[in-house]
Amino acid sequence: MANNAKKPGPAGPFDVATVEALIALMAQNDLNEIYLRDGNQHLRLRRGAPTARVVVPTTAPATTQLPASPPHADPSPAKPDAAPADKKHLLEIKSETIGTFYAQPKPGAPPFVKVGDRVKPDTPVGVIVVMKTNNEVLANCSGVIVEVVVKDDQYVDFGQVLFRVDAS
Repeated sequence: MANNAKKPGPAGPFDVATVEALIALMAQNDLNEIYLRDGNQHLRLRRGAPTARVVVPTTAPATTQLPASPPHADPSPAKPDAAPADKKHLLEIKSETIGTFYAQPKPGAPPFVKVGDRVKPDTPVGVIVVMKTNNEVLANCSGVIVEVVVKDDQYVDFGQVLFRVDAS
């Protein structure tokens, strides 16, 4: 072997194999978060049920209440009849990870939930697949699904709203 040939270096914290191993480690040890930093590169892995948050109505226009759409989100505005007029009791089920959202357990199967379905904190509402790992999304709140914000087979970002639930 020539002396000027590049030798493979040790696996870094940001290569695919290491990230996959970290995800498996998180699942095996029931870890919720791992944060790595190598120089100016950062990697944060989070898992777990989405946090339900109450949408508090204000006198400001509705557009100021919602976070800015992530760059991968569908830019089309929501249909006016998609959300009920009374937003006092709406909770948002948000993504706790990035990945591809699936509304059904397998192609051709009925969706986990649809508008009008009652959910409990342990109700599965979808799956987010990241690096060939399925992450079940639980409602983590009680109420009735009033809006499905994302589509099946859609890329989602961390913190992106997936569903709105009427808790009243």
